[in-house]
Amino acid sequence: MSMKGLTVFIADLRNCRARELEEKRINKEMANIRNKFRDGNLNGYQKKKYVCKLLYIYILGWEVDFGHMEALNLISSSKYSEKQIGYLAMTLLLTENSDLIKLVVNSIRKDLEDYNEIHNCLALHAIANIGGREMAESLSVDVQRLLVSSQKRTFVKKKAALCMLRLFRKHSDIIPAIDWAELILYLMDDHDLGVTLSVTSLITSLAQQYPQAYEACIPKAIDRLYRIVIEKEYTLDYLYYKVPIPWLQVKLLRLLQYYPPPEDKYLLERLNHTLQAIINNSQEIPKNIQHNNAQNAVLFEAINLAIHIDSESHIVSQAAVLLGKFISSKETNTRYLGLETMCHLAGFIDSLEPIKKHQNTIIMSLKDKDISVRRKALDLLYSMCDNSNAETIVTELLKYLQVADYAIKEELVLKIAILTEKYATEYSWYVDIMLQLISIAGDFVSDEVWYRIIQIVTNNEDLQEYAARTLMFSLKSPICHETTLKVAGYILGEFGHLIANEPGCSPIEQFTTIHSKFGMSSLSTRALLLSTYIKFINLFPEIKSEVTNVFKQYSHVLDVELQQRACEYLAISNLPTDDLLQTVFDEMPPFPERESILLSSLNKKIADTEDKRIWVIGGKDANKNKDRRIIKKESTLEDLKPNDTVKDIVQAPKDIIPAEKMADIYYNKLMLADNGILYEDSTIQLGIKSEYHNHLGRIALFAGNKTQFTLTNFIVQTKSENELKLSVAQPIAQTIPAATQLNQLYALECNGVFKNPPILLIQYHMNGMPNTLQLQFPVSIGKFLEPIIMNCQDFFTRWRQIGGPPRESQIIFKTPVAIDISKTRSILSSLHFGICENVDPNKNNFVGAAVFHSIDLGKIGCLLRLEPNLEQQMYRLTLRTTNELVTETLRNFIERMLCVDVKI
Repeated sequence: MSMKGLTVFIADLRNCRARELEEKRINKEMANIRNKFRDGNLNGYQKKKYVCKLLYIYILGWEVDFGHMEALNLISSSKYSEKQIGYLAMTLLLTENSDLIKLVVNSIRKDLEDYNEIHNCLALHAIANIGGREMAESLSVDVQRLLVSSQKRTFVKKKAALCMLRLFRKHSDIIPAIDWAELILYLMDDHDLGVTLSVTSLITSLAQQYPQAYEACIPKAIDRLYRIVIEKEYTLDYLYYKVPIPWLQVKLLRLLQYYPPPEDKYLLERLNHTLQAIINNSQEIPKNIQHNNAQNAVLFEAINLAIHIDSESHIVSQAAVLLGKFISSKETNTRYLGLETMCHLAGFIDSLEPIKKHQNTIIMSLKDKDISVRRKALDLLYSMCDNSNAETIVTELLKYLQVADYAIKEELVLKIAILTEKYATEYSWYVDIMLQLISIAGDFVSDEVWYRIIQIVTNNEDLQEYAARTLMFSLKSPICHETTLKVAGYILGEFGHLIANEPGCSPIEQFTTIHSKFGMSSLSTRALLLSTYIKFINLFPEIKSEVTNVFKQYSHVLDVELQQRACEYLAISNLPTDDLLQTVFDEMPPFPERESILLSSLNKKIADTEDKRIWVIGGKDANKNKDRRIIKKESTLEDLKPNDTVKDIVQAPKDIIPAEKMADIYYNKLMLADNGILYEDSTIQLGIKSEYHNHLGRIALFAGNKTQFTLTNFIVQTKSENELKLSVAQPIAQTIPAATQLNQLYALECNGVFKNPPILLIQYHMNGMPNTLQLQFPVSIGKFLEPIIMNCQDFFTRWRQIGGPPRESQIIFKTPVAIDISKTRSILSSLHFGICENVDPNKNNFVGAAVFHSIDLGKIGCLLRLEPNLEQQMYRLTLRTTNELVTETLRNFIERMLCVDVKI
């Protein structure tokens, strides 16, 4: 053993010995404390002393499994020192979901109501630190009462405001923020700037969820800013390195960005005067780093507000010049803020020329020693890219990709792919850049990126031949990334025939080139390539024998996916005719045009913060819907013009299907399917996943928030007939964050025959405004049918046994649309009827059988005969069941489903 190794070994022995001695001492001390608590003759001082010892042991990392009640009992003490230790123990030993929280709620409420303000503060600290739902429900009103009380001193109000902020961020659905809005807003004018600062932090969060209730903060914020910056109305205690209370200035400037610019000219003039003064004050050269940081914090937030108000104003033009200096600063924080604010400017300014002047500096920032600065430089280059500089920026980003940090490579790949697609003027440039991207950082190319390459190539005929040729030569390279192989496998399988006559690209050469990489690829890639091979048989019959040999080889492998594909493809290729082969493996149609999946992936990577952003990274195109991110004033009756009518306001455009009609379409589809969308509008999407077995069912209701705002007070209620028991298996959360989906599970039991589906009532708040949806749950008697297949003899034997009326019901009805025999068959199958073949001599007629399951009625046999009249667009439906109520209900349901126009 070397001397260094011996030294390490001795040190480890010493550490182990020290740990053993510590454990022995801890066990001895805990045994002593346990005995003291068991005796029960301790006074307040002794309890405090032993609880302090337990807390110290807990902080050292040892498990403490006793003494909790002794610690919590100290909260009820009248002595400050004992009460303090009790609250300290509660915040250290308990979590927000602990059952012991319920035991101390009343003691905390007493301290909140106590005249001793020190006790008030201890209780506020504990509530804010734990912040559980139990505390929020029980004590939030008491905390609000302390906040608005005129008899409490400023330090209590400050702590109450921050405690309220903590509770609201964790449980916004519980806090009655609207009812207290006027009183909370009044505190913005408090003479103590510390109270104003704490309350402004609270209002900033409240205003994002309840904008109308807190709209009065706009004139108050502008007035307070004006008094601080212009009129110098502050005490010396709040002067931080010659910058007056910079934290409050930043909070007020940020708060104003959540509302549209004020319409009052007087307020707007005062605000612009204040912003201009802040920019003028920034010309003073800071004497130290603290002065510099405080001054810049206010300046950058002021620039953000100026961009928000008017991106083409004189103030913004001045700011653009300043930003050019800041991104070259020696200070890391200054460079970071300069790049971020310039990124904001790039999203709203009409001309990018003021930013393009600094393009070289921004590119150099990609090599900055600080990763946060490198990230912001990347964001800015992505936002300032347009047709004139796209090739330069993409080329620089590709160079940077080779040396970029692993933490940002995936995001960098996404941004390069988006810019290449967006600004490609030549098809060849797009393909070359994307292949180069995969070659440089193939391991960081997500599936969404190469999926998008395939979509672009498939949807552009002029690109297909070049893409196939380029990928063919890429495969011949000794070094070929697996993602390139995936793309080549799909593209050559679809468009390989376009280059089949070129030298080096014959059918057999395409096959052998791809197959040479087959053995070194992953199982998922091999599965994709097997699909490519069967397409080759369809495109190039002359190489069928070579391809089928591969299928034979892989029809016995251990991997189930590969084995199944190989066996199925081998069976299809050996059919007597090629009709099925040509039909199944015909060229894929173009993909439907929709939002790029890459943009969706990039947006998901933007981290959520406590305060919502009013702009996004990505230039003017990404921020063109700015109004959706800014809190807007809702239209009221007073806002309508004299000639406006209600019809003018609510009438939907002719090319858009109203949400109510779409709800019916979705509902009818779900009556014939187990999964799908139940309702969708611009705010929310509701989806269903269900499964049924005999008389039991299970439904998952998915609620997706499509907006940039949080949906609160989200409550789902159901109402159903007694014959259908609907219970909640797993309740949904009452708050749905922006761009988030949650689910709620239901269990169903069919007790008997029910005629009407359950009612689904959904209530939620967005931006403080209540919304209500009343929908029908897609549950019918048909969901509890089990299909049965019968031969001709069994069917007619059973038909005669059931007999005629009242167990038989027959109806002739006309359909609003032409009858499609194949669609009718699909509808009956979706209604869980087994289609009995060769029972009716007329091939257009249908004969079906099923069993209806319920708890009270047991199993009810159901037989059906359906005779379409194609010329008259009419059906004759005859139904026989062993229960007349089932007969009537099921007949009405089948008639309805055959009359609605549903795409299956």
